[in-house]
Formats: sequence, C-alpha cells, structure tokens
Amino acid sequence: MNNNETQGGLQKSVINWYPGHMAKTKREIKEKLNLIDIVYEVIDSRMPISSKIVDMDELIGNKKRVLIMTKYDICDKFETDKIIKYYEDKNYTVIPVDLMNGNDTSKIIEKSKEMVANENRKRLEKGLKSRSVRVLIIGVPNVGKSTLINRLVGKKSASVGNRPGITKNLSWIRINKEIELLDSPGILWPKLENQDNAHILAALSSIKEEVIDNLDLACFILKKMIELYPQELERRYGIQKLDEDLIETFDMIGKSRGALSRGGIADYDKVSNIIINDLKNGYLGNITLDRLT
Repeated sequence: MNNNETQGGLQKSVINWYPGHMAKTKREIKEKLNLIDIVYEVIDSRMPISSKIVDMDELIGNKKRVLIMTKYDICDKFETDKIIKYYEDKNYTVIPVDLMNGNDTSKIIEKSKEMVANENRKRLEKGLKSRSVRVLIIGVPNVGKSTLINRLVGKKSASVGNRPGITKNLSWIRINKEIELLDSPGILWPKLENQDNAHILAALSSIKEEVIDNLDLACFILKKMIELYPQELERRYGIQKLDEDLIETFDMIGKSRGALSRGGIADYDKVSNIIINDLKNGYLGNITLDRLT
C-alpha cells in the first residue's frame, strides 16, 4: 500500500508493506518456537536500526539471541560500530560478518555452541547424549539471510537474489552435525510508523519496488546522501549541493550519465533508476544510513 502525504509543499510517499505471508510466517514461528534454542536475528550493517524488526521481542520472547550484522564489508564501519556498541550495551550478542568471504561464520557457530554448552552439560550429567542446537534465522527481506545460510553450510542450500521475497516458507536446514537451522521468509511489521526508516528499507531493497514511486525514492536517497555523505555525491555525480525541488540536480545527473529523452532532456525515470541502483550496487561508497539519536 502506498499513499501520499504533503509536507512543506512536497509530496512524499507513505510506505506500508505487510503482505499476508508475513503474518502467516509470524504465526508459524510462534508455533515452532518451543523447538528453538537460539534465534539468529539478521540485520543489514548499512541500516542497523531500520532493519531491526520492531516487534521481535514479542515474537520470540526470552529466547537466546545473536544479532548478526551482515554486509559489514560494505557499510560505513565508523558509524555502524557505534550502533553495534549501542546494542552490546543493551546486552545483545553482536557478530558482524562479511558474507563475501564467509570467514566470519565460524564465530557464529562457535558462539552458538557456547550458548547451549550448559544445557548439554546437564544432559551428559543425566546420562543423555548432547543434541544439536536448533536455531531460527529471522530478519527483514533481503538482509542476506540466504547468503549467510549458504556460507554456514559451505554450499548453496538457499536461493539468493537482490530482491525481497525469495524465501517463501519455513524450512529446516542442517548446518552440520551440531546445528540445525530453521529458515524463515523475510518479515516486517504491520505498520511502518517511522517513515524515514521505511524509506531506508526501500532504498536498500528490503521493501518491494512496486510499493514506492522510484522518483520519490531517488529524491530520498539524494537528500539522505547530501546529509550524510556529500563527498560521495560529488565524487559520483559532480554535485556539491541540491536545489530545492531537485529538478536541476536530476538534469545534471541525466546529462552526465546520458539518461536523456528525445531532444536532450533528462529522463527522470532513468535518472531515478540510476540513483537507486548506484546506492544498491555500492557505487555511492560504503555507507550506513542510520544514526543514533
């Protein structure tokens, strides 16, 4: 659902996306929660606040939890590390990972075994065999859950794509003889109250493209980048500041990137797609769009 609201004379899309399968996924998670020892809550390091599921505590209760910060190799580590410390100060276990090389996944496996060591010791004392750790992996769409699973398993076991909605159902995957993992589809929450966070989710592909107008999203990206990373806009597009209605800015990008319609006029749809894809593909540098307030 995509409505519009007017703020300061400018029209801004209001984003809400909560398809039925997300509510279904939450119901199924609650039904299987008694089987789970640990929850891997997966968060995108480029949006470590916006991509944290708002109603997670209500969903998983007091289950042991590891916050896994994916895409750490392409974030602004200086800013993301501040937010990691914020979570650690709240007693979260946080593990940042670089999914490109997969070397960090051993930390996740070791931490998981450590977290259930006490329970398995009690089983051994009772003459019972230690059992495998059962883990639920959960996160918003397109934060790298499937890539993370493939790194943990050491081979391709989950489908990967640069769009939300690849995983459709809950499914068990054996990581090794010690860890079993319950994969889940990406979920959001019923109402995206914070629209800045919602636009950040859309900008980094966690919300379906059809939900928001590309021109609106491109405008949001430009404004966010000029606020946080003006040097990257200048490096990529030669832009040092934004004009009030962004028309001149779009014209400049259109001419410099050859995104022109007949008559040499900037094609705003093409320019919007360029801006959106440049952000997603890392051409605007290593960025983190969230800040602690």
